[in-house]
Amino acid sequence: MQHVTSSLITRDNQDILEPTGNLYESLVIIAKRARQISANQKEELNAKLAEFASSVDNLEEIFENREQIEISKFYERMPKPTTSAIEEFLNGELNFRLPEEEDESRSDLA
Repeated sequence: MQHVTSSLITRDNQDILEPTGNLYESLVIIAKRARQISANQKEELNAKLAEFASSVDNLEEIFENREQIEISKFYERMPKPTTSAIEEFLNGELNFRLPEEEDESRSDLA
């Protein structure tokens, strides 16, 4: 995966509309991918933080665990899932099927 900037970028609606021919269909595809990315990041973060979980909450352990804090900061600095999804979409890295294409392929089979 390539590096994605985390700063705000103004997008041309035509660029987003182009792959599907419909701005709203493009946005639905981007939103679905962003949810996938978010779920994956959350799963990764939870797995990494689970290594630090202890059955007893000791105040000294909480303040001493710098590695856990660094992991959390790393995930906070990552680009937002929506930003990553837009980049993937605009770079042609997403595979998607439009509902019309599925309907046509089903009618061809009948």
